[in-house]
Amino acid sequence: MGIYGEYLDRKFNFPALATERKSQLAKLVQLRNRDVLVYAADINQANAPNGVDYGDLLPVHDQLENLSGTKGVDLILETPGGAGEIAEEIVRMLRDRYEDVSVIVPGCAKSAGTIMAMAADDILMGPLSALGPIDAQIAWQGKVFSADAFIEGLEKIKQEVTKTGSLNKAYIPVLQAISPGEIEHAQNALDFAKDLVTDWLTRFKFKNWTTHSSTGKPVTDQERAGRAKEIAKALCNQKKWRTHGRSIKISDLEKLRLKITDYSKQTELYDAIHRYYTLLRMTFETNIYKVFETPTSQVYRFIQPGGAMPVMQEAQPDQAIAVMETGCPQCGARLRIQANIGAAQPLEPGCVPFPKDNRLPCPNCGAIVDLTTHRAQVEAQAGQPIVT
Repeated sequence: MGIYGEYLDRKFNFPALATERKSQLAKLVQLRNRDVLVYAADINQANAPNGVDYGDLLPVHDQLENLSGTKGVDLILETPGGAGEIAEEIVRMLRDRYEDVSVIVPGCAKSAGTIMAMAADDILMGPLSALGPIDAQIAWQGKVFSADAFIEGLEKIKQEVTKTGSLNKAYIPVLQAISPGEIEHAQNALDFAKDLVTDWLTRFKFKNWTTHSSTGKPVTDQERAGRAKEIAKALCNQKKWRTHGRSIKISDLEKLRLKITDYSKQTELYDAIHRYYTLLRMTFETNIYKVFETPTSQVYRFIQPGGAMPVMQEAQPDQAIAVMETGCPQCGARLRIQANIGAAQPLEPGCVPFPKDNRLPCPNCGAIVDLTTHRAQVEAQAGQPIVT
């Protein structure tokens, strides 16, 4: 049986799921003898701000404070991308604390995630792993598209004018809508990613590349910088990858002459990473869309499923009451639900008890209200299961 099937059969509640994730992180620390930090967002969640953004800086810094700041750290990275400027800030935080940084990509680290991976001394990938193109995405007239494609399109128009001596009238309305500032912005966005990746590859990934394997001759600083520039240019090449969402696998990166560590070739390491990633994906099947964590601490970001955030009220030591509000999807009636943590408690006025099977019949119309995501959120905040 596969690992995913094994974990599904175990029917974890949320605290048990978190405990099992932590055990795999602890195993990774033991195997690698390094700190480990997780920055992960649900790539499949389109209804939440799952991209790399300014709000990520505080939880990343917070979780780094819980680590020892030893010589090396492994960053487990899962992201659809986002702001390259914020990716740069996260890399700076890591580099300020650690001499050696490795990035482990068990799933996808696209766009800004790929930029972050290029700042690593080592990049670890496996069978499910994928990076992505780093061509900057820009917004223009309500549409988002590649800065590289934008610049290339303008260059083609320029070449056509040079060749024919005239401008095709079909281009006039398009060009009239473009300001010089927008062209400069597109070029700057494209250069930002290229320059950042070139600099990071040269300083970190290639710092120990001292000898040419084919000739045995020493590698010069110019050769390191030249190789880094070639890779950065290739990763920005929208014409090569065709789409910004394209998956770039280990074999693609090796063709670019970028050395990747295939962790699937190390049995124990593969097992720990694959188990952690499976548990992470199961965590994203709740209403959590971002996870920042270490083996001993965590910060979650939740999607609030059509209701107010649960309010925790302490009852006795190790006991609490969580009261939440949600709406019936059929009749719109507002429902107040009480979840007990640690021990059963008397119902608060106007509340109904949290159902054992997460399915609450609406008192007004009888429709079933699914509280699965509410349970996950409450149990994640409390660190204990709901008592029903």
